[in-house]
This record gives sequence, structure tokens and C-alpha cells, in this order.
Amino acid sequence: MKNGNLASWSIEHKQIIYFFMFLCLVAGIYSYNILGRSEDPVYTVKQMVISAAWPGATAKEMEMQVTDKIEKEAQTLPDIDYVTSYSRPGQCVVNVYLKEHVPTDKVRSHWLELRNIVNDIKTDLPEGVYGPYFNDRFDDVYGNIYAITSESFGYEDMRKEAEEIKRIFYTVPDVKKVELIGLQPGKIYLEVSNDKLSQLGISLDTLASAIKSQSAVVPAGMAESTDNNVYLRLTGLPDTLKEIGSIPVNANGRIFRLDDIAKVTRGYADPPEPKIYFNGQPAIGISISMEDGGNNIRLGENLAKTVAQIESRLPLGFELHQVANQPEVVKNSIDEFTQSLKEAVIIVLAVSLFSLGKRCGYVISVCIPLVLLGTFIGMYALGIDLHKVSLGALIVALGMLVDDAIVVVELMEIKLAEGWERKRAAAYAFETCAFPLLTGTIITCVGFTPIYFSRGSVGEFAGSLFTVISLALMLSWVVSATVAPVLGYEWVHPKKIAEGSAYTTPFYQKFRSLLTWSLAHRLTVIAVTIGIFFGSLFLSKFINKEFFPPSVRPELLTELNLPEGTSIKTTEEIALKITSEIKDDPDIASVATYIGESAPRFVLVAEPVQPRENYAQLVILAKDVEAKERVSQKISALINQKYPEVLTYSKSISLGPPSEYPVMLRVSAPTDELAKRYAQKVREEMEKHPAVIMTRFNWMEKTGALKVEIDNDKLRQMGIDRQTVSMALQAELSGYTVAQYYEGDQAIDIVFRLPESDREKLSDLRMLTIPTPGGSVSLEQVANISYEAEDNMIWRRNLLPTVTVNAGISEGYTDNDVAQQIYDSLAPLREELPPGVAIDIGGPLENSNKALNYLIEPVPAMFIVMIILLIMQLKDVRKMIVIACTAPMGVIGVMIGLLLFGSSLGFLAELGILALTGIIIRNSVVLLDQIDQHLEAGMPPYEAVLESAIVRFRPIMLAALTTVLGLVPMFTNPFWESMAVAIACGLTGATLLTLVVLPVIYSLMFKITKP
Repeated sequence: MKNGNLASWSIEHKQIIYFFMFLCLVAGIYSYNILGRSEDPVYTVKQMVISAAWPGATAKEMEMQVTDKIEKEAQTLPDIDYVTSYSRPGQCVVNVYLKEHVPTDKVRSHWLELRNIVNDIKTDLPEGVYGPYFNDRFDDVYGNIYAITSESFGYEDMRKEAEEIKRIFYTVPDVKKVELIGLQPGKIYLEVSNDKLSQLGISLDTLASAIKSQSAVVPAGMAESTDNNVYLRLTGLPDTLKEIGSIPVNANGRIFRLDDIAKVTRGYADPPEPKIYFNGQPAIGISISMEDGGNNIRLGENLAKTVAQIESRLPLGFELHQVANQPEVVKNSIDEFTQSLKEAVIIVLAVSLFSLGKRCGYVISVCIPLVLLGTFIGMYALGIDLHKVSLGALIVALGMLVDDAIVVVELMEIKLAEGWERKRAAAYAFETCAFPLLTGTIITCVGFTPIYFSRGSVGEFAGSLFTVISLALMLSWVVSATVAPVLGYEWVHPKKIAEGSAYTTPFYQKFRSLLTWSLAHRLTVIAVTIGIFFGSLFLSKFINKEFFPPSVRPELLTELNLPEGTSIKTTEEIALKITSEIKDDPDIASVATYIGESAPRFVLVAEPVQPRENYAQLVILAKDVEAKERVSQKISALINQKYPEVLTYSKSISLGPPSEYPVMLRVSAPTDELAKRYAQKVREEMEKHPAVIMTRFNWMEKTGALKVEIDNDKLRQMGIDRQTVSMALQAELSGYTVAQYYEGDQAIDIVFRLPESDREKLSDLRMLTIPTPGGSVSLEQVANISYEAEDNMIWRRNLLPTVTVNAGISEGYTDNDVAQQIYDSLAPLREELPPGVAIDIGGPLENSNKALNYLIEPVPAMFIVMIILLIMQLKDVRKMIVIACTAPMGVIGVMIGLLLFGSSLGFLAELGILALTGIIIRNSVVLLDQIDQHLEAGMPPYEAVLESAIVRFRPIMLAALTTVLGLVPMFTNPFWESMAVAIACGLTGATLLTLVVLPVIYSLMFKITKP
């Protein structure tokens, strides 16, 4: 390679360049077709849920005896961020969160260590505790959900069909996991009255022992022989209701059949397990998650074919419906981004053709798709799928990736017009531009490094932004140094003009006059620029603050919260009434109603809610975005008018990390009473804000409980014990499980309970009967019954009782603004808090603050790298300072643009501001390099500064114009809009200012004046 000139070498070896262009075309198209497709990039949810059960315990007993012990052990795990928990009567759930800096590949090892730590304390837990159980698979996205319904068949028949469909779905390529939702466990009920048991002299223990002895699987030994061993198997287990009814029961020397004593029936769990309804019909949900790196669109196509086959063989009376269809969302999203990409390509090509002319435009029109295809190859090699972040990164990069080629081709055209020979013109373009452009390109890439090195989940979520943009920009430099000179050599024709006459047009004369005036009034120009800069910072007060905007998906998530202590049956009844009133609305396509729990994670940024009996969620699929807004208003009005006891809030799916409510404030204290007292004060202040439409505590209400104080002396006198009383009460109130019946792959509980007629008469608990060896007694004869209020739920965070005060807000307000305003209004209350009590920000504002802090952490390193690159390129500290002075000028256009377009100053806008720094520095490097070239050519300093701005005006403005117009299609995309507006408007203002202000600062720094 002669003199290291890549352009000259490429022209001399055109066939090699053409070969690699063809190879890039073929490999790029292939890579694009096999790249994975998904809605969102994959990121790891660094959360583990530990649960335990202790039947009969109060919420407070669970907290002190189980939750507290698990929490304290969990706190010993390295890299713990925080631990939250809630305790309910008979159960507890502990959520453990890792710090954001924990590498993704280390998360599983942390969870394994946590399992071992918590399992070590099993012996310290009270007798009768089940668990602890662990769940760390929270990043599975069940983007495809189906519901099987039937008007003629019950849950068991639907379950059997759902199980068969589940097995079929597992054969579909790209399917990772299939789970069933809303299963209702079958039960065998033995209904018998206590009076009858007393008459026969049979205790529940006797019945339980008789059933267990006949239904248990027991070993029968093994016969050994000289050749082999033969296991003995006992048959005769009951496998029908009739056989269960024929189980013999020995009562005081008499043998009875079980069905002579009790009515044997088959039913479902009562109270029921969490349920799902589709358009008001009972259903079994079938949720499907995709393999990592799978193609969502291909999965959707395969599932559609499979569903068609399933429906053709589905028995009469069953229907299969699609509840969630992520492949369709992904296809629409990719189609939208692809269309935006096409529009951006057309815009950039049109600008190039119009500004550079037909032949130079042809060169650019080849370079653009070549770089894009090369980027697809790199994405495939690096395992980056097509999703909203990578596609957005391509669009952001598109306007910049032609900059290098434009500079090279434009300079070749000028030199050809001045009469230079083609190869010499190409070589000159490389010699003068290649390394300044390379430095500028690397600096531009460095501007995106904060998101890649950010520790938070947002960094993991959007990290491919840096990778894809850097890949595209570096490839664009390679193409501008090799392909552009070759094509320019072939296609660009010289236009014979006098040297330098290209800059004597009226426009350039006016620009020259502006520069001359500015150089003569340097302090005025700098003072005005500083004033505009600080004025733009003042404008930030009027810009909405929002972490991430809501998506334009048509789903509306409506939650229904009933008072604490509400049974799941009441929750179901009210949720179904609401569903029946809205499901036929013309704006609604379908309604999935989840009782006792929320929908599974059907999109990565939708976080499931922990199950509870007083909770229901409606996932309403509106016909379009406008219809979704109308439905939200209608359902809110309906519930507030007809169901005032229901606390409801509707929201769209967020485009960023999820939060349960837009405004969340935590109140932590050493005691429950203190936490509740100050949470109430926070709520009172919160409700004063005009944006707040509802407020809710995550726990506050107490529920009624009956305290049964057993008189042990009386129990001994009557020949019974506490276990007898417990079994009798369970049998009479909720049912008592005595054994299991095996059917296929199902283990079905056999449950004792009172006949329905007797259960309906249990208005006075004091009269509940307890069987004794001599008959029966009422509960009040052996116990004192008193009413008391107790917590139905206790939340803690880092071992402290914590009440979260949540709020929903009206349309037209942004979550971060409202949350910050409410938090600021609590300043007087925060000042008077007693020791140990704290009010902390939660929800989107907390996530936003964390993400911004994580984003800022790598910024010093980013600036250090930029400074090193500038020093290496410029070899002068003063020049580096000149460029550093131009970097903040992008903020001026950013603030004005965000305000004019009504965009929010959110996470992506903040990222855009940081990235803008590198883009501005890139243009400044090109301009300073031109000054150096003129000085080396012997031009007087003043003329060198003046002429450099004029010579570089066209390529710098053209590069900025292609970048800005390339971003225009993203102005309508809710995810990227704020970043696109920030970069486009910031770059527009900064470019105009740079071309004037940089020469002024340079002349001031180097004391250059007009001769």
C-alpha cells in the first residue's frame, strides 16, 4: 500500500473491492433474514422470590417466626440491593433484589448461593412450615397466550384438552416453555355431619386413617432369585368414586362402607384457585414463552399453523382463543421501524443527490445500503436481534454513516473541478480527511458508551444502541476510505472551474461577511452564546419529565382492588359483572379477566402482581389506540359509579422498566403503627395534587378475626385434644384434607366437609359442633371466642415495616413531574420525622434517578477518552480546549426542540444529549483540521481561520442535515421521539453555532486578529 493511502490502494485493486462489495451484499441479506426478531431486547430480572406457608398462623406470626428469619439470612448474600417481603395469614413472600452491577452471567450463581443459605435455616423454622420455595425465573416472557373455553364442559374437561394442546405446543420450534393458567384442582369431597359421626361414635381421625390405609401407595418388598430381583406390587387402590365409597370404616366393632357414612362427590377447590375468564367465559389459559434468540415472527407463523391443526381436531363444544399475540406486535413494530428506516434512507439519498449532484449522489446511494448490510453481518456475529433498540440504533446511525463518504466525495469533486487527476484527487481526499474523520467517528461512538457501560437494567436493555451505532459508523469510515474513492473514481466527472471559485457565490459572500463581523466582535459573540446557553437551561423547567413514555400497544391493564379480607369469590363476582358490562363495547376486541392474580409477563416490561384474593385484573384489548383512551374513561366512570368499593386504576404498558403505579412513595419506620401514621399523612398531602385521581396503600387495613382460646382442661375432661378441634373446625368451615386419590398424572385431595345445607347454617360459630367419644359438644363449651382486628398483610423493606403510598394520575401529566412535586411538598413533614422514620421516592421516579446516576457514572471516563483522542489528533491542548467549548452548545437546541415539539426530558433524551457531545466534537475536529491544513499551506492565520469555515461549511452542514433529516421518521415513534428530537434539534443549533463560534474562540485562544 503506497504511503499507507487506502484510497489509492483501493483504486489500484478495484476487483478486490468489488468482490467484497458483492460478498457483503450476499452475506448481509442472509444475515438480515436469519436475525432473531423480538419486541424488546433481553435483559435479566435480578429478582428471586422466596415463599413459605404455615397454615393457621396470623400475619404477625408469619412475620416474626418465618419472614424475619428468611429476610435476615437473605441479607447476608453478597451484592444484595434490597429485600422486600409481605406476610399474610398462613403465608409469606420474600423478594430479594441483586445490585444492578452484578453481571448477567453471575446472577444464577448468586441465586444458587441464596438457596443454600436459606435452606440452612429450615430447622429453625416452626414445625408445620412448608417451604421455603424459590422462584428466580422472572425474565420469561409469555408473549403468546391462548384460552380454551367451553359452554358445555367443566374445568376438568378443559384441563385435559389444555394438557394435550400443551404437549403439541412443545413440538413447535422456538418454544421454550408452556404453562397453564387458571387450573382448578379437582377435589373428592366427603360430606358428613358431625351429628351423624357422633351417633356412630366415629371420629375424624378414624375416618382419615381408614381412607389413608386404603389409598396409600406402600411397598411390598422384593423377591430375590439367583438370576434377578422381582419387585412385588400391590394393586387395589381405589380408582373411581364408587370404589372410594366402598372403603370400609371400623366403628366400635362395626364395619361401615364410607358412602354409608358420608356423601362422596367430586368437585373443584373451594375456595377456588386464581382463575382466568375470556370475554366472561371460564377458561384455561395456555401461555407460551420463546427460546432466547428465537424469531418471534417465525414462532407466530408456526403457532398459527399448529393452532389451525388443533382447532380442526378440537372436540365439539370447545373453542380456542388467542389472548396475547406478541409475534403480531413484533411484526408490526419491525414493519414500522423498517418503514422508518426506508424513509430515512430515501431522505438521506434525496439530500445527497440534491446537494452533491447526480453522480456524487450515486456514490452515496451505494455506500448507504453497503454499510447497513455490513452492520447486519456484525449484528448476526455479535448475537444482536432485531428489536426496537437495535432498529432504532440503525436509524440514529443512518444519518451519520454517510457523513464520511460525503466529505470524501465532496472533496474529490472540488479537486476534480479544479483540474486534478482522478486518482490524485481520491488520494488527496484520503490524506487530508481520513484520520480526522476516523478520530471524529471514534469520538462519536464514545459518546454512546455511557449506555453500554451503565450498570442498571436500562443499560442492559438499551446497551445494543452503542454496539450497533459503533458498528455502523466504523464500517462507514471503512467504506468511505475504500468503496467511496473507487466509485468516485469511476462515476464523478470533473466540472472545470477556477480554483477556489466554488466559494465566491452570493451565499458564501454573505457567510463570509457574517464571519468577518463575528471575528471583529469576538467578546460580543461569546457573551451572546453564553447567554443563550443559560437561557436554554432555564427552559428545562418548562419541559415535562418522564422516565419512559407509555407504548401505543392497544392493551389496557385495569386493576381492581377490593377491601382487604374480601374473599376471592366476591372478587370474582364483581370482576365478572364489570366484564359483562364492557365486553360488548364497540371499542373493545376482547377482555381477559384474571381473578386473584394478574396476567403472566406477556411483555418484558409488564411486571406481574403477586397473587391475592382481593385483586383482579382486566387485560382489555382495544381496537386501536384512540379506542383504548375512550375505554379507559368509560371503565373508570363505570366502576366509580356502580362499584364504589372497588379501587381501580387503568394504565397502558410502559416502554421502559415497569412500575406498578406512576407515583409511589415509601414510608419506613421501626414499628407498624409509626409507618401507618406517617403514610396516612403522605396520602393526605398526595391527594392535594390536582393530577392525582386515586390513591392506595399497599397495606393498611385491618381485617376481622375470631380468636378461639381453647380450654385445655375441658378438652382433657372430654377425651379430645387440640388436633380434634382443629380437624372439626376445618371440616365444618373450609374442609379438611385426609388423603389423596391418584388419577393419571393428577393427585386429587380427599376432603372432609359439612353438607352444604349445614355449611349455610353456620351463622353462629359458637354453636359449631366438636365430636367427642361420648357424642359432641359445641365450640363455646371448650373455648372462649372473641373478635379482634388484625393485619391481613404486613409489608417490609430491608427488615423495616414499610407502607407504600401509590397514586394514579390524570392524562396530560407525566409521572416524574407529579412524583417530584409531591415529594417536594412533603419537605415540612420530612423535617419533623422522628428517628428511624423515612419517606423515600419509589416507582418511575426512583427508577429514573437510578438510571440517570448509572448513566452518568461512565461519563468522566467518556470525556477522558475523548480528550485523549483529541490530543492525539490535534497535538495541542489549546485546540482541545477550543473544541471542548463547543460541546455544550448542543444543549441550546435540545431544550428549545423538546419544548417546541412537546417532548419529555426522559432517559433517552438525556442519553441523546450525551451522544450529541461526540457528534458535535466530530464536526469541530473536521473544521480544526482544515485550519491546520491552510496554516501548513502557508496561509496567514486570520485567512486560514476564515477560509476554513467557508471551505468546510458545505460538508459540515450537509453531514448535519443528513443526520437531522434521517431522524425525522423517528419523531412519530413514542419510544425514540425524545432522543430523536434531542439529537436533531441539538445538532442543528450546535452546527450553526460551531461554524461561527468555533472560529471566534480559536482566534481568541491563539490571539489571531485581522491584519
